[in-house]
Amino acid sequence: MVLRTAGTAAAAAAVVTVGFVGLVTVGTFAASGTPRSSTNNLAISSGTVPAAYRPLIEKWGTLCPEISPPMLAAQLYQESGFDPTAKSPAKAYGMAQFLEGTWASYGVDANGDGRRDIWDPADAIASAATYDCALAKDVSRVPGDRQANMLAAYNAGPYAVIEAGGVPGYRETQGYVKNIQSLARSFTAPAPQTAIGLSQQAAGAIYFAQTKLGTPYLWGGEGLPSQQGRFDCSGLTQAAFASVGITLPRVANDQWYAGEHPSRDQLRPGDLVFFANDLNDPRSIHHVGIYVGGGYMIDAPHTGAVIRYDTIDQRDYIGATRVTPDGAAALPVRNADGTISGGQGPAQS
Repeated sequence: MVLRTAGTAAAAAAVVTVGFVGLVTVGTFAASGTPRSSTNNLAISSGTVPAAYRPLIEKWGTLCPEISPPMLAAQLYQESGFDPTAKSPAKAYGMAQFLEGTWASYGVDANGDGRRDIWDPADAIASAATYDCALAKDVSRVPGDRQANMLAAYNAGPYAVIEAGGVPGYRETQGYVKNIQSLARSFTAPAPQTAIGLSQQAAGAIYFAQTKLGTPYLWGGEGLPSQQGRFDCSGLTQAAFASVGITLPRVANDQWYAGEHPSRDQLRPGDLVFFANDLNDPRSIHHVGIYVGGGYMIDAPHTGAVIRYDTIDQRDYIGATRVTPDGAAALPVRNADGTISGGQGPAQS
């Protein structure tokens, strides 16, 4: 929000020692409020948006060419984590974290119930897109990347963008633009991929996890000396990527957004693989592991077990994430009470 303006283990080991090593070496804003087709109409990646909100984000994410469904999803996730009851100390409310003054100008009655309700997801999603497109219109004559200029106006205000002739030099604004565009890639459906290369960071994360094989599981474990070096599932993945300089959030359903989402046939070692209670709702993700190839992962499964190789072919498999430094850096911070920090929501107008 803005204030300024066993057999299994043997098979998996074979994958790692043979296959893994081989890989290492080798339209215009409509005043009527009706969405028009967009030149940036990218599809949303499966499992990244709660199913109840996906049709709304897909509809309103095409309101003007400067936005897209994945970009709108990225904004909503950063603002509230798709929580329609979210509140901030700055008195920003709802899924899109509108301040009351801004809502008075840009709030939309999207579901036709006769009320512009800041708490209603349908109204909030439509209003976020409406506000984005109004800003895009305000800075439409500024040269450069039109989406970047719109996002900068969202953070710093349109006059700052006009005066700078593009994204202004404010560190916060430049960071916001980069983060939303990076995070949007996590919400974008994967394109066909042919590369099989493995990054040094992915290889390093796998190596770290391999050194922990056989370590007993500990709920809440982060590998601390006081925890006898034990981990839970997301504690292990967080530590593995920290060992190669990438900071991941602490919980699995936040780690899910740290990069793009390869399909099952596009997986390669180092990808994070996730499991959920509801395959239509990423907020229900409950487990994560590190893919090592051949259908196997290294994971810290549950109390009473040890860090080990497991198959990913389970009924609750929701998908995978290819972690990138930019993707991880773009993620907002989840506070101890579950609220999200780092949103840059609509300014008071």
